Amino acid sequence: MEKNEIIQKVNEFLIDEFEVDESKIKPDSNLKTDLGIDSLDFIDIAIIVEKTFKFKIKAEDLVNVITLDDFYDYIQANCN
Repeated sequence: MEKNEIIQKVNEFLIDEFEVDESKIKPDSNLKTDLGIDSLDFIDIAIIVEKTFKFKIKAEDLVNVITLDDFYDYIQANCN
């Protein structure tokens, strides 16, 4: 899947499901501090990613996922 398509889908569910302000969605945005994603949100995000991109997120894989761009790259690397 192309990164542009991943970016579009992720941004869409962040805005629709988590009410993230669209102006805060930038590749270098920190998921926790800039976007306000907490540990409970990550559970919901994992479910959405599983349904949308057809793979399971492992909690230990997210240790190095800090920014939105890290998250896009993680999804791209795992949804092949």
